[in-house]
Amino acid sequence: MCNQAVCLVAAELESQGVATVVIQLLRSVAEKVRPPRALFVPFKHGYPLDVPNDPTRQHAVIERALQVFEAEAQSGPLLMDYEPGL
Repeated sequence: MCNQAVCLVAAELESQGVATVVIQLLRSVAEKVRPPRALFVPFKHGYPLDVPNDPTRQHAVIERALQVFEAEAQSGPLLMDYEPGL
């Protein structure tokens, strides 16, 4: 799915009262479009949860995204980097 479209959909959902977090592959897109909450992942394009068939690593990404979801932004969008092992 298009990185920009996902950010725009997230912003619209938030304006309708639905909380979101975007797992984003392209930092430059999110910095321009500014979704309410985004987790930047350093993986190959098309693999937002890291490599296929590695549920442990994939669960780690999802867990971090949920932490971003629960975090309170001070002001403006919350844009965080994925750091393995946190």
